[in-house]
Amino acid sequence: MNLPTLETLLGGLSAREFLAEYWQKKPLLIRQAVPGFTGVVSKDELFDLACDPDVESRYIRLPAEGLEGDWTLEHGPQSRGRLRGKKQPWTVLVQGLNLWVPDGDRLLHRFDFIPQARLDDLMVSYAVDGGGVGPHFDNYDVFLLQGIGKRRWQISDQTDRSLVEGAPLRILKDFQPAEDWVLEPGDMLYLPPHWAHNGVAIGECTTYSIGFRSPTAQELGTEFLGWLQERICLEGLYADPDLALQQNSAEIGSRMIDQIERMLTGIRWSRADVEAFVGAYLTEPKSHVFFDPPEEPLSRKRFSTALRERGFALDPRSLLLFSAAGFHLNGEPLEIDAALRDTLAALAHRRALPANAFADAPDGLTELLYGWYENGFGAPAAA
Repeated sequence: MNLPTLETLLGGLSAREFLAEYWQKKPLLIRQAVPGFTGVVSKDELFDLACDPDVESRYIRLPAEGLEGDWTLEHGPQSRGRLRGKKQPWTVLVQGLNLWVPDGDRLLHRFDFIPQARLDDLMVSYAVDGGGVGPHFDNYDVFLLQGIGKRRWQISDQTDRSLVEGAPLRILKDFQPAEDWVLEPGDMLYLPPHWAHNGVAIGECTTYSIGFRSPTAQELGTEFLGWLQERICLEGLYADPDLALQQNSAEIGSRMIDQIERMLTGIRWSRADVEAFVGAYLTEPKSHVFFDPPEEPLSRKRFSTALRERGFALDPRSLLLFSAAGFHLNGEPLEIDAALRDTLAALAHRRALPANAFADAPDGLTELLYGWYENGFGAPAAA
């Protein structure tokens, strides 16, 4: 798959112009963002993924136009019989395509002009004529890239976000479209958070969605407190040697509350704690993601030779990020020598190191990467 230049992808805009004028501000329709694009998987390959119990998928069937009926939502694995239905409009969504298809991973990371810490995944939706997921809005940014076929998109910046009661999906009760476009293969639509949109297939079609992480404050707070719980150590023991007789033994006295309040003030955190938490939180693999160590691993000597010949690439499931707190890989902090920092920063950015990076590699690099290779976090690049 040949990916376009960044300016073609963004309709002639530079990344700086896009971020300044459109990102989280207003939609952008880009005709032929990826010229000649028809997707990264065939229909049969997509259906195979949807039927795989290790792959996250959803099947959505809409009531036929003009008929009463309920929306149907079925989580995967799907069945081949379900994917042959013709009576009512339906669509199947496959999440995390970037984890299973190398070209999907390449496509997702073509969008890393947005920090990788914000990238979520590549989702593909296949729909028969009239299929879609209904009018809705997302809490995150999304790029909608058309694969095969055509899809009609209607969008609105409406403030009314009331939902249909009892629906298995978050369907808008009163969708009032303000713009209406038909996207053809290679066309792309960018939508900021909370823009209402409705996509309806015209004939069979696929749409590739590049989504971004937007955790809520509640989620961040809950995860941070859980992370902190494993790291705090509060000293002292509740004591009341001057305990006075209470009139009612069931009352929790104010002196008890005062002492516990003082004890809890020992729960503190610093910016360094937040930096360490963010690195671990943002690189933590999703619950359904597992790594596969090589069945017949290369020896260290053959591994070193392979690096000098082909370079090294992170596994699509791996996420390597860094901050002032240092480097984190797949939820874990890395203790590395300062001499490796620039090389690992380049690996994190490009997700690969070329063969010439190992001609005069810093001490310890090959040994570090060999450990990652043994755990399935990366491997010598394909020949």
